[in-house]
Amino acid sequence: MLTGGGTAGHVTPNLALLPELRARGFEPLYVGSRDGIERRLAAEAGLAYHAVRTGKLRRYRSLQNFVDPFRILLGTLEAILLLRRLAPAVVFSKGGFVGVPVVVGAWVNRIPVVVHESDLTPGLANRLSFPFARRICLAFRETASHLAGRDVVYTGTPVRASLLAGGRQRGLAFFRLDPARRTVLVFGGSQGARAINEALRAALPSLPPELQVLHVCGAGNLEPSLEGRDDYRQYEYLDSEFGDAFACADVVVSRAGANSLAELLALRKPAVVIPLPRSASRGDQIDNARLFADKGYGLVLDQEGLDPASLLASIGSALDRGDDLVRAMTDAEAHDPATRIADVLDELAA
Repeated sequence: MLTGGGTAGHVTPNLALLPELRARGFEPLYVGSRDGIERRLAAEAGLAYHAVRTGKLRRYRSLQNFVDPFRILLGTLEAILLLRRLAPAVVFSKGGFVGVPVVVGAWVNRIPVVVHESDLTPGLANRLSFPFARRICLAFRETASHLAGRDVVYTGTPVRASLLAGGRQRGLAFFRLDPARRTVLVFGGSQGARAINEALRAALPSLPPELQVLHVCGAGNLEPSLEGRDDYRQYEYLDSEFGDAFACADVVVSRAGANSLAELLALRKPAVVIPLPRSASRGDQIDNARLFADKGYGLVLDQEGLDPASLLASIGSALDRGDDLVRAMTDAEAHDPATRIADVLDELAA
């Protein structure tokens, strides 16, 4: 039983596990919220889906803070009954508040639980889940220092096979890019893309002639006035084409979400990462980005210092240092996250 949701980042690593799990004889199913993004993504992956009520514990004042604890309690009762009926061999939670009722429900039914933590510092939902977990899988070895006394194993974060199968020539043709120019792939993730979009578009008049931009700007963020430029392509979102977009990119500009960093590392792409500021997050992306840069995998540009000039300068630096960044990523500890996580699930399911 797979669970996790609220954002795509809590779902796509689960889906990346599916080929390995099915190859080992597992029959995966998904438990999520009634109207979260996980419902659609699980359906597209051909997974049987079950919904439970869920809520969110906010760090700011909201009337929902009085209602959501009751939703969480009700969702936990639903999860207890659901897991008793379905009796899965093992539960794997990728995080997000939808996972908390499912994890507790599994613990009540004495079903082993594995929780995956993608960030350097654990989030609240996972911290609530850890006491009920038999094993905790980590994307960063350094996270273990926050989990003294817990049974942890370093696995990394699984990456979708479609990203690894991208083709450069196919991408250049599909996106109508010039093979003689170097390509900058820019995307901001599902939240907080506005600052990156604005800085990038303001920088286009100063874009060096040897560069071209492939911009994934988010739903509703297309700019019609930029259509027709020979050095700029914009898309609201990409699905199966994202692997080809990565393949034809010479440098990537992105947020510093754990999944994005895992993808950059797996694909060996030089990058400029722009973490969400603390005003818009708990600071997890800042921690992730600093560690990523400290290991020599990429460059960090804080949003407070983001403007057209700093963005172009950072892109130029990443291109100039590209060989060194790729070498550092290539020298990183080789591992297969999907296999390592499946090994843990196999062990506990047995």
